[in-house]
Amino acid sequence: MTPVAIGIDLGGTNCRAALVGRQGRIGAMSRRPTRMAAGYSAWLEELAEGIEALLRQGRALGLMVAAVGMGAPGLITADGTVVTSPNLPALDGRPLAVDLAERLQLPVVVANDANAIAWGEALFGAGRDFTSFLTMTLGTGVGGGLVLGRRLWLGADGAAGEVGHWTVVPDGRPCGCGNRGCLEQYASARALAVLARERMDAGEPSALAQIAAAELTSRQVGDAARQGDALALAVLEEAGGYLGQVLGGIANLLNLDGAVIAGGAVDSFDLMHPAILRELRRHAFAVPGRRLAVVPGRLGDEAGILGAAALAGFFEQL
Repeated sequence: MTPVAIGIDLGGTNCRAALVGRQGRIGAMSRRPTRMAAGYSAWLEELAEGIEALLRQGRALGLMVAAVGMGAPGLITADGTVVTSPNLPALDGRPLAVDLAERLQLPVVVANDANAIAWGEALFGAGRDFTSFLTMTLGTGVGGGLVLGRRLWLGADGAAGEVGHWTVVPDGRPCGCGNRGCLEQYASARALAVLARERMDAGEPSALAQIAAAELTSRQVGDAARQGDALALAVLEEAGGYLGQVLGGIANLLNLDGAVIAGGAVDSFDLMHPAILRELRRHAFAVPGRRLAVVPGRLGDEAGILGAAALAGFFEQL
């Protein structure tokens, strides 16, 4: 049987998993909502059942799963224990890799989701153009993964790259991490909808007003902006400005080649890009500011799946 891996991208809203071949070819894929209301144990069992369905599909195709890799949100130790996950607090303190390995009877590696996405882009996507770069994921929150000298940089405790909790507005909106004014409260995909609702509540007109507040998404904000909606355009400019502010500081600190913007809000990248560059160059010194190229990710939802499979050791020959 041909060996494959299962790569999993666990997000605050959805969980995607797929069979991954040696050359990064993605086969059967599953997608389901991330449901943790019933608690960790029930969610883990549901996750395992979904993975076992992929195992069965693989066996029917003559494929043998050799390892499972997962990217999950939060601070995660080298042994796959989730120290804290602001957007999925049911995972806090859980030895996720050990629990899942025991349930599946397979080797399991669990890493930070943004690190998995960064490594996927490094091997197969936009990161191939850079020696050292930062990936910023704009989803339920804002994650960050650093690749320095073509190596994933985790830091002393595995906590490197958490740009989503860089303070951009002192004493600003409260964040799930316990801080206030974090970048993810102003530039995540979820934040785009929040910013739009706040502006409408303050009396600004918008075509988005016809959408129920609980149903408004970042994609709808982006669609409205492309149709010339002034409020939606202002929201994307505001979010882009905050991203550029943070990238300016990172440029001064690390003098990176690039920044790769990925995640749910990447469809609006071109609309945010001018504000990103404006604030990046305003906050960075000239030399590192000019050096830092800001580009969209190329892999979409596949980045975290490929990166997770790679971090499980499946692409070690690369």
